[in-house]
Amino acid sequence: MGMTRRDRLMATLRGEPVDRPAVSFYEIGGFVTDRHDPSPFNIYNAPDWGPLLDLAEEKTDLIRMAVPARTPVHPEVINRIAKETVSEKNGSRCIHTTYTIGGRTLTYRARRDPDVQTSWTLEHLVKDMDDLKAFLDMPDAFFERHQDLAPLHAAEAEVGDRGIVMMDTPDPICQAASLFSMEDYTVMALTENELFHRVLEKVAAPLWRETEEIAARFPGRLWRIYGPEYASEPYLPPSLFKEYVCRYTEPMVRSIRKYGGYARIHCHGRLKNILSAIAGMGADGLDPIEPPPQGDMDLIDVRRQVGRQMVLFGNLEASDIENLAPPEFEGRVRRALEQGTAGEGRGFVLMPSASPYGRAITPQTLENYRTMVRLVETWG
Repeated sequence: MGMTRRDRLMATLRGEPVDRPAVSFYEIGGFVTDRHDPSPFNIYNAPDWGPLLDLAEEKTDLIRMAVPARTPVHPEVINRIAKETVSEKNGSRCIHTTYTIGGRTLTYRARRDPDVQTSWTLEHLVKDMDDLKAFLDMPDAFFERHQDLAPLHAAEAEVGDRGIVMMDTPDPICQAASLFSMEDYTVMALTENELFHRVLEKVAAPLWRETEEIAARFPGRLWRIYGPEYASEPYLPPSLFKEYVCRYTEPMVRSIRKYGGYARIHCHGRLKNILSAIAGMGADGLDPIEPPPQGDMDLIDVRRQVGRQMVLFGNLEASDIENLAPPEFEGRVRRALEQGTAGEGRGFVLMPSASPYGRAITPQTLENYRTMVRLVETWG
């Protein structure tokens, strides 16, 4: 009898032998979806999605992303500073948030459209130096939250032996960079080094506390840390990756590993000049390892350099799943499996870089997802 899907993933994380490579569809099977929710903002209730959701739940090694339920330690501080309104306009959901600090009001606006599984930021919170100074004056009590881990345990009970639960968290560079437009962020990070460190320190302190607490209370699990790509090329040079990512993300990695957990770094795009820095943080895993031209390294070279230390996740481009004819996509899957399992390494999980985010799933897209499952089931 083969391994359970949970056993296969845990053995992969530990670097132990497995009966076959694991396969994940990332967000599909990673997010909890309710295809029966009639909300116009639920793309998964479209009939196209049913067979793909069934395939993920029944055939893939589920890596269910989850987060604690969080409530403010000081709700009176939140209520004094923050105001949020949600409205609908022309069929879209509009979110308008204001923070009032020291007489200055910071504004954030976003929009969610019904046919796309994403939100669009229309106005970033920090738009000039006065906004930034106000943010830095935000009382620390604003960021303190209670962590209720019941959703993590409930997710594990629901997944059972079909897979594992992965704690999902941003890192300090993710929280700091997303305060600004991409243009303002890159200018700030490149030209205002000392000031940007103050922003990172501001957001890092509560993240470090939360990571330590959750890792201690939910030990031995996989984590995904997302955000390091904000400081990768072409946005910032490798020297600033070490300064802005390693200095502030490595303490999270250490906390996770201290309690027997596994820290997986999520970083799209170019890896060649930052791979050693990621490994130097002590990371246990890396995703999505995009093949060229989206990335700048072949999977085999990543495996040779860091594969003994890290489990490698990915190497399939999401756009290829939707755009390539099945015979051509099958070649991409075979190449990923060959390179991901070649030589000595801790382990490999076949996985795309993202998933479709619209209501339509074409027969070609569904067939390409089925190819991923078929090839891992017969591999080696």
